[in-house]
Amino acid sequence: MVTRAQGRVVHGLPEDVYHAHPALSSTGARQLLEAPARFEFAQSQPREPRKAFDVGTLAHSKVLGVGAGVAVYPDGTGDHVFEDPETGEVHDNVLASNGAASTKLAKAFEGWARAGGMVPLKRAEAAEVDGMAEAVLSHPTARVLLEQAGHPEVSVFGTDPETGVECRARFDFLGRVGVDLKTFHGAATSVKFAKAVADHGYHVQAAHYEDTLGFIGEQIDAFAFVVVEKDPPYLVAVFVLDDDYREIGTARAKRARELFAASRDSGVWPGYPSQIQIARPPQWAVYDHIDATEAER
Repeated sequence: MVTRAQGRVVHGLPEDVYHAHPALSSTGARQLLEAPARFEFAQSQPREPRKAFDVGTLAHSKVLGVGAGVAVYPDGTGDHVFEDPETGEVHDNVLASNGAASTKLAKAFEGWARAGGMVPLKRAEAAEVDGMAEAVLSHPTARVLLEQAGHPEVSVFGTDPETGVECRARFDFLGRVGVDLKTFHGAATSVKFAKAVADHGYHVQAAHYEDTLGFIGEQIDAFAFVVVEKDPPYLVAVFVLDDDYREIGTARAKRARELFAASRDSGVWPGYPSQIQIARPPQWAVYDHIDATEAER
């Protein structure tokens, strides 16, 4: 367990220990901005492995050289085998006839893998991880960022002097430039990534990370997102946020801490407003309507 007295910058902190720490994370900040009630509920739930995140998690591990390893489900086509803990029998295939990991043996294999700090993947998924990692490490800009003087998987803890809220951040790589690796569905163009920033609150994440460093008197020159697509040919792009996104992110991260402090002090974690709200179209929907109307004339 990491306490306030044990240091504010921690290298090599196990992921489960980091996530168990009560300090406010960037994920928590984004939940608070949606509704404090969502944050409070999430805090009461056990953190279970999520299959949807496995490929992304392992891509991180492969690129950064730290974290969980891969355990490939034996599927009868390779040299992977599994010894049944109940019978002692050795199996070269634990999957169902349709390739699903739904059999008793597959469940036992998954339990064995996760207990050993590994993530179970099917052979095709493991190939995806290898492809994404190789693409990132061969990308000239991404490689420079990941080979700068610094360290992977750096956990930072700091307290906001204005609200008294303790915050935490976990950089995928921390040097003069902070780096966050993202896997991406679809084409990682600047337009689509900019939308993903808004949809997933990546600007709040970046601000929360930089703010947490600032609380302990440290700063970085920039915060960069290294983005790799999840489908072949695993194209890679590197982004930084513009001044507008940075300004918005800083304001929203600060607001999240204020919401946390208010709910912490009052014991009330509100949900959505009780009154009827107005749903307004986003600007892109307005522009699409204008374009469609003009095209129909």
